[in-house]
Amino acid sequence: MTFGEQPAYLRVAGDLRKKIVDGRLPPHTRLPSQARIREEYGVSDTVALEARKVLMAEGLVEGRSGSGTYVRERPVPRRIARSGFRPPAGATPFRQEQADGEARGTWESSSEQTEAGGAIAERLGLQAGERVMRTKYVFRDAGETMMLSTSWEPLAVTGRTPVMLPEEGPLGGMGVVERMRAIDVVVDNVTEEVGARPGLSEELLALGGVPGHVVLVIQRTYYASGRAVETADVVVPADRYRIAYHLPVK
Repeated sequence: MTFGEQPAYLRVAGDLRKKIVDGRLPPHTRLPSQARIREEYGVSDTVALEARKVLMAEGLVEGRSGSGTYVRERPVPRRIARSGFRPPAGATPFRQEQADGEARGTWESSSEQTEAGGAIAERLGLQAGERVMRTKYVFRDAGETMMLSTSWEPLAVTGRTPVMLPEEGPLGGMGVVERMRAIDVVVDNVTEEVGARPGLSEELLALGGVPGHVVLVIQRTYYASGRAVETADVVVPADRYRIAYHLPVK
C-alpha cells in the first residue's frame, strides 16, 4: 500500500456505503455475503469481514440472527431544542430538558443518595466521596425512548430541605431554578458542553441502539454565585437526534 492509499477494507466499506447512501442498496436489503464481497472486490475473507464491521459500527447495517446482514432504515434526525430562555414555571421535566414549546412526552425517574465519584465531585466542586442525590430519568416520545438523563445535586445544598428529592415533595418536578429559589439559592448561570462517544451497553439497550452506535452527551451544570448546585449528563442517540440551541442576545 502506497502513502495516502486507503486500506483495502476501508475501500470496500466506502463503496458499499456509497451504494447504501445513493439507494442502490435500499433499507432492508440484504448486504452482499462475505463470499460475494470477496469475489466482487477481489479481496480476502478477512478484508470482507472487516468492511462489514465498519458498516455495522457506522450504524448503516445490522445483523439478524440466522439470516444475514441487512441495510438499516435511516432515520431522519429529529430536533431536540436547547434554550437560553427559562421554561415557564411548572413546566414538566420533559419540557425542561427539551426546551421546546411543542415538546410532549412521558418520563420516569428514580432518586437515591450516593457518593460523588471523582469526575462528578470535580464538576460540583466537592471532595470525592461527598454525598449527593443522584436522579436518573428516562424520557419517551410516542412510546420511544429518546433521551436519558442523570443528575447529581450536593446534599450539602439540598439535604434536609423540601427540595432534597427533585421529583417528590411540594416542588417535585419544578426544575432546578425554581427548586433552588425555594431554599434561597439563586441560580444565575448554566453551562452546557456537548460531546460524542460510543454508547455504553446499558444506554444503548435503553435507547434501542446496537454496540458501536454513537450518542451525544450534553454535560450541563447549574451555578449559584459560582457554586455548582446541580450537574447532569443528558444522553441522546446521535443517529436520530440533533441538538439545536436558541440563545438570547443581550
